[in-house]
Amino acid sequence: METAGFSAAAGGNGNVGSQKDRSLVPERLQRREQERQLEVGRRKQKRQNQEVEEEKSEFFSAAFARERAAVEELLEGGESAEQLEEASTRLQGLQKLLNDSVLFLAAYELRQGQEAMARLQAALADRRQQLQPKKRFAFKTRRKDAASATKVDGAAPGAPAAGGIQASSPPLTAERDFGSSWVCGFSNLTSQVLEKRAEELHQQDVLLTELSNCKIRLYGNPNTLRLTRARGCTVLCGPVSTSVFLEDCSGCVLAVVCQQLRVHSTRDTRVFLQVTSRAIVEDCSGIQFAPYTWSYPGIERDFRGSGLDMSKNNWNDVDDFNWLARGVASPNWSILPEGERMIPWD
Repeated sequence: METAGFSAAAGGNGNVGSQKDRSLVPERLQRREQERQLEVGRRKQKRQNQEVEEEKSEFFSAAFARERAAVEELLEGGESAEQLEEASTRLQGLQKLLNDSVLFLAAYELRQGQEAMARLQAALADRRQQLQPKKRFAFKTRRKDAASATKVDGAAPGAPAAGGIQASSPPLTAERDFGSSWVCGFSNLTSQVLEKRAEELHQQDVLLTELSNCKIRLYGNPNTLRLTRARGCTVLCGPVSTSVFLEDCSGCVLAVVCQQLRVHSTRDTRVFLQVTSRAIVEDCSGIQFAPYTWSYPGIERDFRGSGLDMSKNNWNDVDDFNWLARGVASPNWSILPEGERMIPWD
């Protein structure tokens, strides 16, 4: 009897366990269904986001191509200052379109856009130069420039400066590598303190080349700035309306505000930057970035004249075209530690 009772109790407990198992089945199915629905939702959202980005990219490509064609047409037929000013205005709008699209553009699309902008800006500078009276040299050396440069260096006008080179700007012929559009700057100097003022720089294309251990202050609003073949130099520059290019430099310090920055074949250089699009480095090593901190009387006026958006600063958003590994930081550039950013500019 006891055995029969135990068996009946065991059978009853088994029935209870089976009922519990059966009651758990709908719960497991429900959880699985919820998980499946969540996964479906995630995939749908991802697909929608991809479609939106593709639509944005298509809109950008069409708008960019249309505006680029309009600028090219103005440059090809630009026989007056008014036409070139219209081309310049539309070029600024094209740059803004590119800047506003950097968040969803693929790296190759961004690179193509920036290269197209560089070509258009160079073409605009060439057309402006063609409308000016013909000059034998791209750099025009004046006695007062030499005198002011030597005064900045603390020497008497005409006296030999450190390294035996006078602090003047030797002429750069139009037949040199960079063409006749570069009409303002310094070249072939060592151990000099150099500067140019707002009236000399306004919307000029500035070239600094073959400089060694120089300190250059550019007070004003250039159109473009190119620094090439510089060693151990410090360059302080006001707002640049369009592009800044560094090439074949080492051991330099650059403080600049611009729409776009491109650094090529450069090493061990610190850049104090404010940029409205992303900076690009290529074939570089040891590049360090920090926020722009240089200031001078009248910089607010130069900001307004540059047309740059002061609220945008992507100083630490850098593309390295030699580093394609996703999720892994490029070894070729880094953020300058805060403790090393305090530099006495003057």
